[in-house]
Amino acid sequence: MKLNCIVVDDSALQRITVTKLINENQLLHLVGEFSNATDAKNCISTKNIDLVFLDIEMPVINGFDFLDGLKVKPQIIFITVKTEYALKAFDYNATDYLHKPLTKERFNLAVTKAYNLFNLKKETNDDDDEFIFIKSNLKKLKIYTSKIRWIEAFGDYVKVITEDDNHLVLSTMKAFEKDLPGDKFIRVHKSYIINVNKVETFNSKFAEIDTFKIPLSRNKKDDLMEALKKSS
Repeated sequence: MKLNCIVVDDSALQRITVTKLINENQLLHLVGEFSNATDAKNCISTKNIDLVFLDIEMPVINGFDFLDGLKVKPQIIFITVKTEYALKAFDYNATDYLHKPLTKERFNLAVTKAYNLFNLKKETNDDDDEFIFIKSNLKKLKIYTSKIRWIEAFGDYVKVITEDDNHLVLSTMKAFEKDLPGDKFIRVHKSYIINVNKVETFNSKFAEIDTFKIPLSRNKKDDLMEALKKSS
């Protein structure tokens, strides 16, 4: 099986370079190449994309803003001429970070890493066994996403409410949201992210999970209804 991938870079020369490397790699299938983030986002929303080769410095919408706008995030390999973005790329759980000019050997190493991660997740997890790691009380904990009820803002922390326990994690809501499967979780309020599969009832003001009423921001009822339709 090959990974479906796209290239997003405003440089035509760079897109030619990356697409050539992709076409020479037996683990990849090129779905498309894009000069801007808007067209790339439309592709990801309509096709099954496993991997994105992404430039960071692009006009109008840069690589990080592009990722912030995605609900479902493929694996990301950043490709950039600058090294100072590496730490921020780590915050976005990038699979790898390649520095221009590219070499075939380094490119293929990054692809192999992405391919192995893809297969590891596929082999060890089905939809009900997806998990994330969180750091709470100086320990890293494996949390199955199917057991998370909701996530709540708590000062400089977020509180993760699961079926078994509650955990405080030093993180912002925005950063934590990136680690969650976008087809199962939705941010319904500035202070709340909910597991749509745990919602029992809702109206225009609240969603109810285990008798706990979670406030819905204005216009979030329609988003919740759409998310519930997709999860059913």
